[in-house]
Amino acid sequence: MNDQNFETLAIHAGQAADPATGAVVPPIYQVSTYKQDGVGALRGGYEYSRSANPTRSALEENLAALEGGSRGLAFASGLAAEDCLLRTLLRPGDHVVIPNDAYGGTFRLFSKVVEQWGVEWSVADTSDPASVRAALRERTRAIWVETPSNPLLGISDIAVLADVAHTAGVRLVVDNTFASPYLQQPLALGADVVVHSTTKYMGGHSDVIGGALVTADTELGDQLAFHQNAMGAIAGPFDAWLVQRGIKTLAVRMDRHSANAARIAELLTGHPAVTQVYYPGLPEHPGHETAAKQMRSFGGMVSFQVAGGEEAAVRVCNRAQLFTLGESLGGVESLIEHPGRMTHASAAGSALEVPADLIRLSVGIESVDDLLTDLTTALS
Repeated sequence: MNDQNFETLAIHAGQAADPATGAVVPPIYQVSTYKQDGVGALRGGYEYSRSANPTRSALEENLAALEGGSRGLAFASGLAAEDCLLRTLLRPGDHVVIPNDAYGGTFRLFSKVVEQWGVEWSVADTSDPASVRAALRERTRAIWVETPSNPLLGISDIAVLADVAHTAGVRLVVDNTFASPYLQQPLALGADVVVHSTTKYMGGHSDVIGGALVTADTELGDQLAFHQNAMGAIAGPFDAWLVQRGIKTLAVRMDRHSANAARIAELLTGHPAVTQVYYPGLPEHPGHETAAKQMRSFGGMVSFQVAGGEEAAVRVCNRAQLFTLGESLGGVESLIEHPGRMTHASAAGSALEVPADLIRLSVGIESVDDLLTDLTTALS
């Protein structure tokens, strides 16, 4: 199916009609174990649902197709996917370069968990290839990139960083959660592994927690699958089914998210209460040209700073009505949050601390006129 367009793959890849009934949606195989046709004679390769489950297999095949990879793996959460990847790639004494504006949960994983294994990490501005090169060490094994980044919407040039990584003999890992595979395909630009929190745009309805890894390297894919089974943080069948259901409408949702976010960014740019807007679709954004080159459109996330400092930012978050005050992102409904006190509180006091007057929006697919009215009222 690799010659088919994204919208078609999203609906059909890994989604063959059920052979027993003809059901056009793959069933939820809510099962732990499988009858064997003799010792070691497995039907379809299934023996135990931690190792493989038909519902999860359908999602994993779909994920690989959408990212143009050879292997997709579905996990219980985005952080579970990250954990599996890091334990597969790294050994005590190894080193990783991470972004200076990484997601707070990723930072916490490195600073509070991975560091305890004897793995070292350092921070670089991944939008600046020279900064990344300067951060490399003899035992660097991976460069970790978010683009767009969370929450400052920084843009990194994936193709350039892939060249930096491969010249140094290290892997390039790209967290593609903010863009989704519809807007950006890092493997095609040279990345080695793509990471997703499928909780976000892939699921799209704020009703499931999940994560994913996709790689083009078959050998690495096999290593990741071994660790997935050995560690066990797999996506359950119902969660896998929910993510797959969401993926079917990913393309049309991302078009609407992006269109609405562009209008929101335009409003904020001209608002007297706003001091800075972070949205790669704005021509003045420092990563605008790179984003235009490697993304289909600019996504549904917008961050901004307000006059009046931290308390003013908190007041705006509390005043919003249609924008729901809550963590997470990527659902059909619009969300507003204060990163410094919410999603990125774990980065306080570190090199990754976010501005205290920063607000992050996950722009949903509601009527943009209603969203604009709600945000104008909250800012007044």
